[in-house]
Amino acid sequence: MMSLAAIQAAKIELRRSALAARNEVFKARGAEAATALAAKVAGIKRRAPHVIIAGYWPLGSEIDCRPALYDLHKEGWGIALPVAGARGDRLVFRQWTPGTALEAGPFGTSHPGPSAPVVEPDIILVPLLAFDLKGNRLGYGAAYYDRTLHALRAVRRIEAWGFAFDEQEVPSVPVEASDQKLDGMITDRRLLRFA
Repeated sequence: MMSLAAIQAAKIELRRSALAARNEVFKARGAEAATALAAKVAGIKRRAPHVIIAGYWPLGSEIDCRPALYDLHKEGWGIALPVAGARGDRLVFRQWTPGTALEAGPFGTSHPGPSAPVVEPDIILVPLLAFDLKGNRLGYGAAYYDRTLHALRAVRRIEAWGFAFDEQEVPSVPVEASDQKLDGMITDRRLLRFA
């Protein structure tokens, strides 16, 4: 069993290599992948339209979930975007509709302003650097999504779906006890449900 220090060191190294690999895929086919990803979202559309789904405004080479969010909004789903607070806090989600003005947030994020209602999503679409087929994801290291999923799952059922390029799969993601698993992954090529 790896020590916590060894796990954290392995995560740092994997973040470095995963970001470089994602950047290359984004350059090669970012727009095409976003369109393909939106089509794959049909696999989680079985819920009633009153369900609230939280997406994200893409940063850098993250796969673009905006085409999927626009499609879901047209079909009557409630859409939210995350607002990151201070390190150590969980995410707050604010209602978003196409055309809503966004404000700059920490780490280069964009989110609806304070006039947008705070909502609690039923499904959260999670950006990531890498994932494995056990439902583990590697984020950026601030643990916002892990804290948020832990807090929400403590009180009710919530699903977390990773969004990524198919090439972001790795054989194994190093995990700590506080890391939250994904319920599924949607890539531009596959939809995977985890046990």
